[in-house]
Amino acid sequence: MTVGTSRRRGAAAVLAAALFAAGCGGGEEPSNTGDDARMFTNPVVRTDAPDPQAIRVGDTWYLFHTNAGGRNVPVLTSTDLVDWTPAGDALPELPAWADAGKTWAPEAIEPAPGRFALYYTVAGRESGRQCVGRAVASAPQGPYRDDSTGPLICQAELGGAIDASPFRDTDGSLWLLWKNDGNAIGVDTWIWSQRLSDDGLRLLGEPTKLLKQTEPWEGALIEGPFLHRHDGRLFLFFAANAYDRAEYAEGYAVCESPAGPCVKAPENPILKTNEAASGPGHASMVVKDGRTWLLYHAWPPGQEGTVDPGRQVWLDEVVWTDGKPVVKGPTAGPQQRP
Repeated sequence: MTVGTSRRRGAAAVLAAALFAAGCGGGEEPSNTGDDARMFTNPVVRTDAPDPQAIRVGDTWYLFHTNAGGRNVPVLTSTDLVDWTPAGDALPELPAWADAGKTWAPEAIEPAPGRFALYYTVAGRESGRQCVGRAVASAPQGPYRDDSTGPLICQAELGGAIDASPFRDTDGSLWLLWKNDGNAIGVDTWIWSQRLSDDGLRLLGEPTKLLKQTEPWEGALIEGPFLHRHDGRLFLFFAANAYDRAEYAEGYAVCESPAGPCVKAPENPILKTNEAASGPGHASMVVKDGRTWLLYHAWPPGQEGTVDPGRQVWLDEVVWTDGKPVVKGPTAGPQQRP
């Protein structure tokens, strides 16, 4: 199998649900130091939880990640971004057009008050490729339901479509990013952007290509995109290189709009392997009490590609220096809680 078609399934599918629950914050290895309740140490989720994304609803954070522990879309909850509690399967039933086993990189947004949309990667039966689906729920943790008769995006001729990420801009418009899974068939991997309808269920207009792999550190692919505005500037973050190698890392570009154009930062990558973690990337960004944080997955050093513990979740602060994001990580030592 190619890296593109097997990139997440091995580590995610084989872990037992009990292991999943025990490894989250508050389990056998608590993320806080014990000496000072104001401090914590990484990782904040200690079992396999690849491709994490979190949204805040009220006082609670909801974290979604790639299939693990027998769940299509595992969801965890937290009030502090550090101690996470398993909250079941956000997408317990897949639509009739999808096959189970490869449900990757889910991300959620609240298009309207009390209505939530989940975008997820899943195996499309007709195309034989990974495709993007969308599901809706009345609560952030689900259960989400996909009543569609086919994928939202597939791009089978380009290797498939994966890693969908929704974004609401400051003007209220909704957008969706994704990656064509070109490395599955040996073609370019583009990050795409397209406008969403106000309810988040339909794509409007035509898609736009934003970026593809061009730099040596990126290897054969870029993936896992998300958009974030800071002080009026629009940043496109993305991961690059093979997910199961130490070379996997995170970079960013600056965009004029969600439809581009975008220019990659010369200082990339801004998050990479060190003595604390290996292959960090496929991140999401959250803001709490004025501080910016990056949630991302990484392997324990020297354990790239292993099943246990798999890709764990790290939380590290992002500071903005001269308008540029600087990730203070990966870290292994105690740091102040968000």
